[in-house]
This record gives sequence, C-alpha cells and structure tokens, in this order.
Amino acid sequence: MTLAEKLLKEFEQLTEEKKQEVIDFVEFIKTKDQREIEILMETVINENREALEELAK
Repeated sequence: MTLAEKLLKEFEQLTEEKKQEVIDFVEFIKTKDQREIEILMETVINENREALEELAK
C-alpha cells in the first residue's frame, strides 16, 4: 500500500469535521512552506541588494 493509498483509506474513515481539520492542516503546511520560501528569497535579495542594483543598471 502506498502512502497516498494509506492516507486516503484513513481519511475516508474520519467524520466530516475531522476531514475538515485534515484539510485545514494541509493548507497550513502549504502556507508555512510558501512563507519560508518567501523569507529565504527576501534574505537573499537583502543580502545582495547592492549587487542586484548594480546588475539592473
């Protein structure tokens, strides 16, 4: 059984309320990951702002 199959099997056994909690958690994880990427990009830009501005000329 693959991970996806196991997840679907377990998910199908949950109440509608618990299914919504799972979906909310998945959305939270995706948002958290996206925010971490944004913070990393902001850091790279800020640390290299002078060089980037020079390249933009």
